Amino acid sequence: MDLSGFRDPAIARTLIDRIHATATEPVKFMEVCGTHTVAIARNGLRDVMPETITLLSGPGCPVCVTGNTDIDTAIEFARQPGVIVTTFGDMMKVPGSYSSLSQEKADGRDVRIVYSPLDALDLAEKNPESQVVFIGVGFETTVPIIAAAIEQAARRKLTNFSVFSAHKTVPAALGALVNDPDVAVGGFILPGHVSVIIGLEPYRFLAEEYGVPSVITGFEPIDVLQGVYMLAKQVAEGRADIEIAYTRVVPPEGNPTAIAKIAEVFEPVDAEWRGIGVIPGTGLAIRDAYAEFDAMKRIPVTPPEPKEIKGCQCGEVLRGVTLPFECRLFAKSCTPEHPIGPCMVSSEGSCAAYYRYTDYGKAT
Repeated sequence: MDLSGFRDPAIARTLIDRIHATATEPVKFMEVCGTHTVAIARNGLRDVMPETITLLSGPGCPVCVTGNTDIDTAIEFARQPGVIVTTFGDMMKVPGSYSSLSQEKADGRDVRIVYSPLDALDLAEKNPESQVVFIGVGFETTVPIIAAAIEQAARRKLTNFSVFSAHKTVPAALGALVNDPDVAVGGFILPGHVSVIIGLEPYRFLAEEYGVPSVITGFEPIDVLQGVYMLAKQVAEGRADIEIAYTRVVPPEGNPTAIAKIAEVFEPVDAEWRGIGVIPGTGLAIRDAYAEFDAMKRIPVTPPEPKEIKGCQCGEVLRGVTLPFECRLFAKSCTPEHPIGPCMVSSEGSCAAYYRYTDYGKAT
């Protein structure tokens, strides 16, 4: 697909002018997706907003919102004899209470980066003497392929593959933010990747129950500007709808096949979100029908009492109440090369985006 039109400076200028003309009252819009956070920072879109619009980064990075208890649990799996822990690369450096998967690997534990849970399946087949645990961290975007991997493990009759599910689902978390008086979100830039899977309806409550405008959009500069303009227009007209500015990719119904796959293998449970707390029904546990592939049931581990990193304000950044550069550790003791908190570790973390693409990172 030719995306050059979505980077056209003339179209961008027109949208910026429309945003300035439309947004006459102060309002805060929150981008939910970490990819949006990077796109906004990389393209300098905060700098072209009118003074009336504040763009906040929200809990859109799954690695960042994973609490220390889950990270500590992943580390405990790595410490078990005969266990190979597999994970996506972003999880390696994320600090837990006392260590990280990267540190465990340096200490001699068998921790390996994979690019798909199917790679972990193949690893289990090639290493029948070891238990292979895949650390499942992500939103609805990545869950279908992990569900498919579990089903495939059942078909292959693998007895040495399991998943530690620390997955989270997005919509209800937005309800928690709407109810947070410290945030005062006036509209959501909804995640394109997640919405490809779940579609429009799961967000409907934001408009109907809370009167909060929301727009699903993509990741090119024109996509983001179009989304902001549509939000500003809703606010100016005094209405609240769930709209799609990313129709070339996101159908209103989402992907019914993927939704069914998730529901077949996983069931909703309560989950802890860094900075927000426990949100009912936003986690995904492996159903009893596939319990033999649940790492916590196959290799029960007990993580240590969790401990937060002193001085790190990642949780407040994820809620949108603190901007990354307002953290006293930002770009001083905490950098992408030596991250202290998860918001600086992940490539989609708010702190990493601000550090790489804004003057706040360059000035220190």
